[in-house]
Amino acid sequence: MITLSALNDFIRIRHGFFTREGGVSEGIYASLNCGPGSRDRPEAVAENRARAMAMMGMAPESLHTVHQIHGAEVVVVDRPWTAETRPKADAMVTNRPGVALGILTADCAPVLLADGKAGVVAAAHAGWRGAVGGVVENTLKAMLALGARTETIVAAIGPCIGHRNYEVGPEFPAPFLAEEPANSDFFAPSPRNPGHHLFDLPGYLSRKLSRLGVHEVTRVPADTVRDEARFFSYRRATQRGESDYGRQLSAIMVDR
Repeated sequence: MITLSALNDFIRIRHGFFTREGGVSEGIYASLNCGPGSRDRPEAVAENRARAMAMMGMAPESLHTVHQIHGAEVVVVDRPWTAETRPKADAMVTNRPGVALGILTADCAPVLLADGKAGVVAAAHAGWRGAVGGVVENTLKAMLALGARTETIVAAIGPCIGHRNYEVGPEFPAPFLAEEPANSDFFAPSPRNPGHHLFDLPGYLSRKLSRLGVHEVTRVPADTVRDEARFFSYRRATQRGESDYGRQLSAIMVDR
């Protein structure tokens, strides 16, 4: 489990960016696959999620995840839900102590946010669609509605696909450049395919958060595609022709 000092500075906040290590899953899911959307054995996924919560000192039922849809929908977690009743969304916010918000990723960026003074936390799943579509903006708005203040929010971007491995097609930059011409900073020519680009997802998210008024934004220096020993990767699995892939968990909560 990876933690960042920016979030650790808040006494009331617990968080963790989990790797793929320390679980019970086997094969392509080895070993801490926390994604119920995978075709891994459900009992293995449940055990892995319980182990992750144990690392945070919490019971398994404290973890709440959503049915992620690569959008910008945010839900407020004010009551428990089950795997069967979890909503479709890509971000969660809460001010309820003891409720762990969990995001599942395998190249997309997990973003954890906290206002330790107000006791408000959030977790967002930021793939490229959600990132340019407003998931960060909507998450911050939902935090403010619960009493957070922009100037006291801290954000952390977890392990995701790195710039050198995120090759995209000629049409990909258009929505980013329409949003802001300066977003060209996050695209570089692909050395492998003329007309293609390399996209810096965590860099784009970092600047977006800063421009929205979040003064402290930290990042886990990891590339999920490159670091096979520690992380699952959708792109790596696709390139190999594998039938499925595991998902790593990132979670945050207000302590009781």
